[in-house]
Amino acid sequence: MLVWFLPLFLLFLLIGLPVFFGLLAAPGLLLWLNGQEKDITLLYRNVYNGIDSFPLMAIPFFMLAGELMNRGGITMRLVEFSQAMMGHFRGGLAHVNILSSMLFAGLSGSAVADISALGSMLIPAMEKQGYSRKFAAAITAASSVIGPIIPPSGIMIIYAYVMGESVAALFLAGIVPGVMVGLGLMFMVKIMADKYDFPVATKKHTWGERGQASLKAFFPLMTPVIILGGILAGVFTPTEAAAVAVAYALFIGLFVMRSLKLSELPDVLGRAGLTSAVVLLLVGAAMAFKTVVSLSHAPEAMAEFVLALTSNPLILLFLINLLLFAVGMFLDAGPAIIILGPILGPIFVSLGVDPIHFAIIMSVNLTVGLATPPMGLVLFVASSVSGERVEAISKAILPFLAVEIVVIFLITYIPAISMTIPRLTGFAN
Repeated sequence: MLVWFLPLFLLFLLIGLPVFFGLLAAPGLLLWLNGQEKDITLLYRNVYNGIDSFPLMAIPFFMLAGELMNRGGITMRLVEFSQAMMGHFRGGLAHVNILSSMLFAGLSGSAVADISALGSMLIPAMEKQGYSRKFAAAITAASSVIGPIIPPSGIMIIYAYVMGESVAALFLAGIVPGVMVGLGLMFMVKIMADKYDFPVATKKHTWGERGQASLKAFFPLMTPVIILGGILAGVFTPTEAAAVAVAYALFIGLFVMRSLKLSELPDVLGRAGLTSAVVLLLVGAAMAFKTVVSLSHAPEAMAEFVLALTSNPLILLFLINLLLFAVGMFLDAGPAIIILGPILGPIFVSLGVDPIHFAIIMSVNLTVGLATPPMGLVLFVASSVSGERVEAISKAILPFLAVEIVVIFLITYIPAISMTIPRLTGFAN
């Protein structure tokens, strides 16, 4: 009977129940109907146990660092840097939007933070230059998914926590795929710019002007260097790196750039706290949900079903990509990883797929799902920021989703794309 927990959970989502409550209500109801009241106690106790983890402390710290960077005007400096480098191309502001997302990804690791910070600034600017509002919202939503791929990444921290993998290895494996998504989106913008005669954002900057923009953006751009450099050098753990990122963001905001005021800190802490609470509650509920997955023996049943289809890992990877893509349309990346990771990961590791490689396949696929109709989270954030209807944004984003899907399959079938940097640095076999 417990095997019905997933269909019941999906039913709860369809009728509008929040994900957190659905993750607890579906297994709780089935355990009660099955006469397993003791396991219900275990289920809800695991909500706390799922959150009570030192590695997960990195998530609120990285979110706080992103809030400090955004409030301190650092986002504007990244946009100015991007504009100095790429504003002179046809479709310049669209290119600036993508490059800004790639740079902002190294600060926040969150797609929602990316689209909230950059969208409120760039969508009106693109509209003033003659882009349609739905196109501006679509490119911002499409590029925001780079946030959780390029390190630091909240969902990779969650994956590492659930599956017992190295956070540093996942961070390193995400660099090239994240850059590939950005370059792919730029290539699509170039094609569309030539076809639809998109405007040039600014005149070509001189090297002196680019140098000045680079100096202004220097301290923000050092954040991912400090984070990854410290982790790779063994100076601090990923969780400690997140705390260092907060201290660094606070220092440059208050004393170097002097763009952050002490009076703004309570609001910054409140916003970061609320966002972190939502994520951690989802993680806790998903870990409790995972308990029922184990009790129901669903992983074993799923493994038998999948392997009965074919034993060819290449075909299975194709099928799993389709599954993850569909899941990403309806479920946020964090809970999806916690629920499906323990089920799918061991299957592919047993077939010879490197666990880090599979982690990147899963993380990138579910991250792209954040921008996928009909339930992609960033589509709704883009709609809120731009005032455009979700339906219009969903239609405009399709060419960019096509690019991201191509990148997913390249990552899937060419392991060297994600595995080269971890292997060169000794974090993977």
